[in-house]
Amino acid sequence: MSTDQTKIAVDYTEAAEKLKKILNLKGSPVAIRFAPTKVDIPAGMVELDKTIRHCSMVNLARTEGKIFYAPADKHECNGGAWSLGLRGITPTLKNGEFYFKLGKFDSAAACKRTIERIPHLDTGETYATLYAPLEKTPFSPQVIVIVTTPRNMLKLAQSSLFRLGGRIHAEFSGIQSVCADATAQTYLSGQANFSLGCDGSRRFSGIGDDEMVMGFPAEMLPEIIAALSIVIGAAGSK
Repeated sequence: MSTDQTKIAVDYTEAAEKLKKILNLKGSPVAIRFAPTKVDIPAGMVELDKTIRHCSMVNLARTEGKIFYAPADKHECNGGAWSLGLRGITPTLKNGEFYFKLGKFDSAAACKRTIERIPHLDTGETYATLYAPLEKTPFSPQVIVIVTTPRNMLKLAQSSLFRLGGRIHAEFSGIQSVCADATAQTYLSGQANFSLGCDGSRRFSGIGDDEMVMGFPAEMLPEIIAALSIVIGAAGSK
């Protein structure tokens, strides 16, 4: 297994329980890791036994407590597999035809401009994606995804700025929300990202109409945990 671990030790079980308690989460925060080769998958982890979308995989870990890995052939969504570095981009996705036919854009050109700006890992960089509820993760996560209410997202946003301040620049386009926005973008940028969810993820992964999606680098977990209770308990907090 890869030795790529964070140098600052984190108790993921304790952190997850704090997040769930403070935010009253419906499910678990989800730990995600990119495995570049098969040997980077921890011993004992099982391969997913069906072919579904990345967002649905996140939901399995979030709501059912499943721990598993998924190589390219278990990823149903071509856009998701491409953004996560598992497969190359398909011709119809690259030229804009795919989303244009779905009615998401006025022209294939508008779609192509959007696709060209979607964050993605290099093709072939990932052998498999690893998933687990944060409190039971058998691997050191690289990205943590949370699905929760806008009010909780406000508190998470405030917590991510608590130590250094600044501004949050969320990146999303209404498509590929959980795969590109919350996972690939977060991993590549090293910054938290917030997304509204997309039609696919809302249809297939159990994201409610009253929920949003956030991804943040696992390295940010200690400071978010430390800030959350302070931010929520602040005099000016609602």
